[in-house]
Amino acid sequence: MTPKSLMCRFCPILPVVAGLLLAVLAGGIGSAWAEKRVALVIGNNDYRNMPKLIKSVNDAHTMAKTLKQLGFTVMVAENQDRRAIYETLQKFDNALQPGDTVFFFYSGQGFEIRGRNYLLPVDVPAATSGQAELVRDVAVTADRIVERLQNRKVHAAIVVFNASRINPFERSGAPSLPSAGGLAPMMQLPEGVFSVFSTRPHQSALDRLSDDDSNPNSVFTRIFAQELLKPGRSLVEVMQRTRPLVAELAETVKHSQVPVYFDQMVDDVFLNGKATGAGPGEPKAAAVPCEQSKTGDASREKEPQQIAALPSVSQPAVPVYPVNAPIANFMRRNSGWSVALSFADPPLAISWRFGDSGEFRETGLLNAFDPRTRKRKPVSNISLPADTPAGVLQIRYVDAAGVTQGPFPIRFEPMTPLIQTQREILEATATSWISLREFNGLLIFYTHLVTYRCAIREVRLGIDSAIPDRVVELPPCDVSDPNSVPSNARISMKLPRKTQVVSVELIYRDGSASDIKTFRR
Repeated sequence: MTPKSLMCRFCPILPVVAGLLLAVLAGGIGSAWAEKRVALVIGNNDYRNMPKLIKSVNDAHTMAKTLKQLGFTVMVAENQDRRAIYETLQKFDNALQPGDTVFFFYSGQGFEIRGRNYLLPVDVPAATSGQAELVRDVAVTADRIVERLQNRKVHAAIVVFNASRINPFERSGAPSLPSAGGLAPMMQLPEGVFSVFSTRPHQSALDRLSDDDSNPNSVFTRIFAQELLKPGRSLVEVMQRTRPLVAELAETVKHSQVPVYFDQMVDDVFLNGKATGAGPGEPKAAAVPCEQSKTGDASREKEPQQIAALPSVSQPAVPVYPVNAPIANFMRRNSGWSVALSFADPPLAISWRFGDSGEFRETGLLNAFDPRTRKRKPVSNISLPADTPAGVLQIRYVDAAGVTQGPFPIRFEPMTPLIQTQREILEATATSWISLREFNGLLIFYTHLVTYRCAIREVRLGIDSAIPDRVVELPPCDVSDPNSVPSNARISMKLPRKTQVVSVELIYRDGSASDIKTFRR
């Protein structure tokens, strides 16, 4: 790409500057920025050291056309090498102002390394086993894209990654860079971000259905772009329509591809107007400054949407702990909470209290010697009642020199370790989520999911379908007795007698989705 053609890629930024000048003349620069929509779309096909893609550049142009119809000022970049992509992102940063609604779309090769997703420029080297650092040095992390938007204090951000391909570093006759396949889920998103992945974590998305596929776009984009233009649909509704349509299209070539999304928006987001007949108190639609049609008729004016701005990124202060501050590991058991304490150096005695007042209680001594102190070991476990509320656990200990240290405050949040423990159990026992039994018909039992419901926001089932689209209600979580099954809880449901397959997807408390599990009769 020549420097001149590269510059032309960013000609769409000129309307933003023009809009600013008009705002200044009108004496209202703040309101002008508050309604602005800005988008960056990137498509990478021509990889130099790995398999090339065919549809990604077309994806970028299709999305650019779609977003322009939705009122976005769009920057288009294609076949970006390392230097070009960083220059593009910088120009995109410069085009953003606080209060903007932002759309970022990337179609190309992507790769996951230790839970982080990397968007690959076209000049990424052909890394092999043990050379992950080569990829990290040239690629852009998906997390960094979100961070940049936070720093610009945008109003709302939609980020779309169509980059879950097969391992692009695989080479015959050489050890390839290890990969779990596809991309990793982005679960730690800030408020105000809606992220979309073209397929589930650690699965591959199709660039095309076959070598004879005449459609100019990838399987995901050809559906997603159409659904975005449907009027009156929120982003969630767009994705709820996109997911089964993409899955059905991929299934025609015996491939499993189900797009996923992670929603951290405060309210529903409508890019193409809100459905008519909405009642009072419902979320408002985002303003859509659509371009005039060829006949000269202006689009209808929409009310501004109520969405919290992204919180600014700040570097957290590194806590300074005293020497030998204890570490606490909370574990929920049927009888209550067990707290395991560990110390860098051996203590002679341990005491504790819950809260900022009251007497410290000794944990006692074990009938065993510590060879480091040549004295009896103190008990390093504490039990808390099942109904212990959130608060501060104060720990005090006597060091090897006989000096009392502390107290050290340790924050206790009951739901955090409970959710983590139950999620780990669910992921380790996925084959037990449901069972199918014949008893006066066909029944599905989901007692296991009810038992560990505190980690689950929603259960979705697909009856003779690879797409779980039926929501199953679970009883509320009882923190004081989380694993008990309430006497009035529903633990089964009847299925059509001819049902052969049931697919199950869990939506966890943090909004992330599990892999879809399939159960057969």
